[in-house]
Amino acid sequence: MLRYLAYRLLVMVPTLIAVSALTFIIIQLPPGDYLSNQIIELRSSGQATGLARLEFLRKEFALDRSWVEQYLIWVGLWSGPQGFSGLLQGNWGWSFEFEKPVADIVGDSLILTIVLNAATVMFVYIVAFPIGIYSATRQYSWGDYGFTFVGYLGLAIPNFLLGLILLYYFNKWFGLSVGGLMDDEYINEPWSFGKFISVLAHLAIPVIVIGTAGTAAMIRRLRANLLDELQKQYVTTARSKGLSERRLLLKYPLRMALNPFIADIGNLLPQLISGSVIISVVLNLPTVGPLLLDSLSSQDQFLSGFILLFAAVMTVAGMLVSDILLAVLDPRIRLGAEAKS
Repeated sequence: MLRYLAYRLLVMVPTLIAVSALTFIIIQLPPGDYLSNQIIELRSSGQATGLARLEFLRKEFALDRSWVEQYLIWVGLWSGPQGFSGLLQGNWGWSFEFEKPVADIVGDSLILTIVLNAATVMFVYIVAFPIGIYSATRQYSWGDYGFTFVGYLGLAIPNFLLGLILLYYFNKWFGLSVGGLMDDEYINEPWSFGKFISVLAHLAIPVIVIGTAGTAAMIRRLRANLLDELQKQYVTTARSKGLSERRLLLKYPLRMALNPFIADIGNLLPQLISGSVIISVVLNLPTVGPLLLDSLSSQDQFLSGFILLFAAVMTVAGMLVSDILLAVLDPRIRLGAEAKS
């Protein structure tokens, strides 16, 4: 197992390098950057004040160099002007729009994003697992039909629309606002036990809104996988030998049906991150979603680049977690990887 884990960690290195390069290319594709746009705007309006400072910042952060040099400086593989360091040295860059280091802007937002997505993943699997098993083992029952109908609704209703509906009816019926991730008194305050409890109390609605579609998809996938396994010959043979239905289900079909179910952890994380961007705006959640939208629209490249890379790293981490869980569940996977290595 340790050999397999080491192999997966080594594979992550070139993956992260490729991801960082693609992220940098994406944020460089639109013409210009934040400082260039500001310079053009000042020149077109005839205002010479501030031009010298903007030109200085372009040189200070190596924005006047080639893409290759900018990328190497950004990741920390090349020394920048005035000793400007990159990601590998712990320098996440500078936000030109907010005029602050990126680390100061995204600090709490990163923590809240991780907490929100972790809670959503737990919600999806805790809800989908028993419902998927129930629907598969009681095919065409009233409960199966009911959960299937709810699943279709979960897939059909956009998350942002569900968020707007909950906002409206909670305010109308209970006079409550379900927006935000904490009470107003804790906003921009340092972390404390009270703030942590406030975040936990506000997690329910965002988790349900973001996780609804993922839960519905997981239920259908587990149901289909388990139904396929229950119809195979080894299940019929085990049943004919007198094995109880519960023991039969847990010993063979469920384990085999869980492989695609667990493998979807890696696919679920990017879906949650991308889907939570709009939800964060609708529900006024202080995550990195609204920051990403603002930074992309203003071409604040260090801020947008770091957030995109953070989302990519979470995706790669999710794939690693799913691979490890699959290796624990199915020895054929880790033994096959070890044989190749």
